[in-house]
Amino acid sequence: MAAEPIVQVRELSKIYRQGDLDVVALNGVSIDIFPREFVALMGPSGSGKSTLLHIVAGIDRATRGTVLVQGIDVAGLNESQLAEWRNQNVGFVFQTFNLIPVLTARENVELPLLLTRLNGSERRRQVETALQLVGLADRMHHRPDQLSGGQQQRVAIARALVTDPALVVADEPTGNLDAKSAADVLSILQALSRDSGKTVIMVTHDPKAAAYGTRSLHLEKGEIVA
Repeated sequence: MAAEPIVQVRELSKIYRQGDLDVVALNGVSIDIFPREFVALMGPSGSGKSTLLHIVAGIDRATRGTVLVQGIDVAGLNESQLAEWRNQNVGFVFQTFNLIPVLTARENVELPLLLTRLNGSERRRQVETALQLVGLADRMHHRPDQLSGGQQQRVAIARALVTDPALVVADEPTGNLDAKSAADVLSILQALSRDSGKTVIMVTHDPKAAAYGTRSLHLEKGEIVA
């Protein structure tokens, strides 16, 4: 494990306003996550685990506290800087696959690269590499409705990887999958950490899924618990 964390979270709080009420989603969370770790964020519904994931990934902003990712103060970026940072540095995998139905697997995976300066042949090479990594090179011309749920999630993982981000975040990535497909997806995420040098942070309710990680963090009522 490297001495320098890739993610440094300090005294992070997030408060949502609901009518006249303040709802505390996170309360003074501090964690370090290191390169090549596969960290599972666990806890009951409403514990703040998805909120923490979204703030680390630059999807949401904290009320208080700091988040450094590879030394970058994510909160200090404006919206356009944040969008560019996310596209270059973070790969997203969600429970709902978020694939565009009319596009093929190859075209779905290529989407993040359309925001880069790569030419067509360079994009094609990276897309094919990403699809090979998840075992779907032979399905690249299939649309989502021609793929199983597990295959669609593997396409989503390929899309998350295609820009070669250091950090991959996954929010309940196996929630819509059968046991076999879930195991396939978790094995891919595990291999990304172990073999490809990615740092993976995954939200899950499932202890079996968490067991694929190198470490679990438990949240309850917005706080890390032992």
